[in-house]
Amino acid sequence: MGQGERQSGGLRLYVNGSVYSAADPFATAMLVDGGTVAWIGSEEAARSLKDDRMELVDLRGALVTPGFVDSHAHLTETGQALSSLDLSAVRHRGELLDLVAGFAAGLGEQEALFGHSWDETLWSDPELPRQEELDRAAGGRPVYLSRIDVHSALVNGASVALTDGLDGLRGYTGGSLVSLEAHALLRTRVREFTPQQRAAFQEAALREAASQGHVAVTEMSGPAIAGVADLRSAVAWNDRPGSAPRVLPYWGEAVSDIDEGRALLERLGVPVLGLAGDLNIDGSLGSRTALLREDYSDAPGERGARYLDAGTAARHLNVCAELGLQGGFHVIGDGGMDVAVEALRLSASELGESAVRRAGHRLEHAEMIDEGHIEALIRHSVTISAQPAFDAAWGGPSGMYARRLGEREQRMNPFATLFREGIPLAFGSDAPVTPFRPWESIRACLEHHAPEQRISARAAFIGHTRAGWRAVRDTNPLNGQLVPGAPANYAVWEVEELMVQVADERVASWSTDPRARTPMLPALDGTQPRCLQTVADGQELFRAEGL
Repeated sequence: MGQGERQSGGLRLYVNGSVYSAADPFATAMLVDGGTVAWIGSEEAARSLKDDRMELVDLRGALVTPGFVDSHAHLTETGQALSSLDLSAVRHRGELLDLVAGFAAGLGEQEALFGHSWDETLWSDPELPRQEELDRAAGGRPVYLSRIDVHSALVNGASVALTDGLDGLRGYTGGSLVSLEAHALLRTRVREFTPQQRAAFQEAALREAASQGHVAVTEMSGPAIAGVADLRSAVAWNDRPGSAPRVLPYWGEAVSDIDEGRALLERLGVPVLGLAGDLNIDGSLGSRTALLREDYSDAPGERGARYLDAGTAARHLNVCAELGLQGGFHVIGDGGMDVAVEALRLSASELGESAVRRAGHRLEHAEMIDEGHIEALIRHSVTISAQPAFDAAWGGPSGMYARRLGEREQRMNPFATLFREGIPLAFGSDAPVTPFRPWESIRACLEHHAPEQRISARAAFIGHTRAGWRAVRDTNPLNGQLVPGAPANYAVWEVEELMVQVADERVASWSTDPRARTPMLPALDGTQPRCLQTVADGQELFRAEGL
C-alpha cells in the first residue's frame, strides 16, 4: 500500500512482530478497535481472535511502539526550513555567500531569501559576511538567514529596509548580525506569510513529524515567533482528524493581572494549554544571549541578556495559576534559572506552595541547573522540557558549549540527575533547531557527553512518549502506553535488532535476555529504525512502503 492510501478506524489485528508494552513484554500481536487498543498478546491467542471483520497486518518482524510526542517545536518555522536554504554544512563566509547566490538564482525578483542553521563556531574563520555582501549575493532581495539556535540571524540592507529602523534596539549595531529585540522585530517583518503559505509550511512540518512516528507535537508559539494568526492556523489542524499529529498549543506572552490574562485568552481566539513555552527569560548560548552568572569564556565582560525579571515572571505565574493554565518560560543559562527559581518562590509566597504545585508549571530547555535549582523544581512540581539532541550537537570538550562556557560545559543538561531526583522530564526537538528524529534523540541520551548524565533507552523512550502527554497535563493516564484500553496512538518500525540498553558503564550495556521481562527497544548503535506507519486515535497519519 502506498503512502497516500491511508487506513482509518475499524478492527485492525497486527501479528508476527513485536509490541512494546509493559503489560506483556513478550507480546507479538495487537488488536486495535477504532481509536482504542483492545488487546495485546501472543501469536497463538491472535489466531483464536481473528475473524473476517478485521484488517490483518503482517508486521514481518516489525516493532510496534507508542507514538512519539515532541515536547517543543515550531511548526511554521520547521516547514519553512524544509524548503529554504540549508546552511548547516557551511564552513566559511565565502561558502555561505556562494550558496546564497546560487539559491537566489531560482527565486522571483522580489522574493525574500530564507536560510537556516549556520553555525560560525564550526567555521575555519568565524568572520561573518557584511550586509552589502549579502545584498550583492542575493541580487537585492531581502535576506534572512537564521543561526542554528534561531536566536540571531544574518540579514542584509534590503531586510533592514522592511522595518521602521533597527537603530537603538538591543541586538543591532549596524552590521549583518541581529539578535535580541532587533532580531525579534525583523523576524516578524520578513516572515509575513499569507494564510496559504503558513498552512503549507505547517502541513509540511506535520507530515515530517508523522513520518518519524509522532502522534502529537507541542507547538510553542508567541508574539515574537509567528503571531496569533499562526497559532490559530496550527490549532485548526486538530479539527481535521486523521490529517496530522495532534497539535498541543502554548502561547508565550507575559501577563501581569487576571484581567490582562483573560483579555489575552479572548484575543487568541483558540484554546491553549498554557501561557508558557517560548516566553523568554533569556536567549541562547550560541548567540551569547543566555543569561549567565559569570562571563562567557570566549567573550569576557558578556553575560547574556535578561528579558524578564523575577517580579514580572512571578506575576505571570500567579495569573496562570488563577486561570487554571500552565505557566512557564524559556530559560537556558544559570543566571536565567536563578530568575525562574526566584519567580517560583515569589509566586509561592503569595499564592502558597500548593497552588503553585497544582498549576503544573514547566520550563523549556533549562540546560544549566545546579542543586539549588533542583530543590526549587522539586518543591514547586515543575516539569522540564529538554532537547537531548542539543548535547549531541554542542556538547563535549570541542563543542560549542565548551567554547562558550569552558569547564562549565561538563554540567550541562543533567538528565540522569533530574530523573534520579524525580523531576518530570519530557523530551523534544525544538524543530527546526534540530530535526524530528526521536530515535537519534534517544541515542543522544545514551551517549551524553557527560557519562554520569546518561540514561537508559527505556527512560529516554518514556521521556519522548508518556512524559510528553504528562507534560501537557493530558487527562488520560494510559496515553503513551500500549495496553488494553489505551488510545490507539502508535507507530510501526522496521528495525534490525531489539535490545535492552542501559547507560551505566559499570554493567552490560546491551542485553537480549528475555528473562529480564523488560520490553525491548531497537538497538541504536547502527541503522536507525525506519517508520512504516503512524496512527493517532486510530487514524492512519503515515504509511510507508514495506508494511
